[in-house]
Amino acid sequence: MRKLVLLALVGLGAQLVDGSLGMAYGVTSATLLLAIGTNPAAASATVHLAEIGTTLASGASHWRFGNVDWGVVVRIGIPGAVGAFAGATFLSSLDTSVAAPVMSLLLLALGTYVLVRFTVRGLRRDRLGAPLRSRFLAPLGLVAGFVDSTGGGGWGPVGTPALLASGRLEPRTVVGSIDTSEFLVSVAASVGFLLALGSKGIDVTWVLALLAGGLVAAPVAAWLVRKVPPRVLGSAVGGVIVLTNSRTLLKSDWVGASEGTRWLVYAGLYLAWAGAVAWSVRAHRAEVAGLDRELAALEDAQDAGASRG
Repeated sequence: MRKLVLLALVGLGAQLVDGSLGMAYGVTSATLLLAIGTNPAAASATVHLAEIGTTLASGASHWRFGNVDWGVVVRIGIPGAVGAFAGATFLSSLDTSVAAPVMSLLLLALGTYVLVRFTVRGLRRDRLGAPLRSRFLAPLGLVAGFVDSTGGGGWGPVGTPALLASGRLEPRTVVGSIDTSEFLVSVAASVGFLLALGSKGIDVTWVLALLAGGLVAAPVAAWLVRKVPPRVLGSAVGGVIVLTNSRTLLKSDWVGASEGTRWLVYAGLYLAWAGAVAWSVRAHRAEVAGLDRELAALEDAQDAGASRG
């Protein structure tokens, strides 16, 4: 019972992050399942089965708040479903002893990308409103879907930064469209895993626990996407993913690091993570202060023009 409550809380927290940042539900949940010894393919299958419900609820909530571009959903979601099915089939064919470190390595790479992307870079706003072409969205969806299945998560970490970097959609529209299209990816991945694995290693109660937490968080996250600074949240979540999967890799047969070496690495990662979060908070405050100064200058110019008139 305690484990189910923990899984529900993880599902709730992961969905709050995913719904407000456009990523990290699958990566966060899969990381926890791997940490407690779940078969990598079964962990990814469990997460994707839960995501069928959470992404449906999240998509509906984002649609209600006007955060969805349906053209983007279709053009990225369908190729994403194809990639997800292929990734599920590939992961299911790997031996467990090989799949666990492979999956952790992929999650570590995704976590590092999220951490660096949101700590170092801001959001482009000079291309807002420009159309997104299918020749960009289709390959992006195919790759993101494949990574999502093989890594237990990755649709958001691959898709969201790419769309944000394009600068052609508002951040809230990027998050809403990625979360909504993920429903197609989750269905395709789940079908792929069930065909390859059957129900072997999949605990339905774990799926329901993750789903319950996610369903509670989905409408709250759709509202929070307008309130929470993505830069700070991205740095925080990326650090958690990097730390957790570094621990798995350092203990694996691939690395086999001694206890002393592991703790030195952990200490360095904790310091880097704390520095990244502090930098993101400072950068966000500077951005807000800069916008306030620009607004004040504009108001002063308007007042001066009115007084001269």
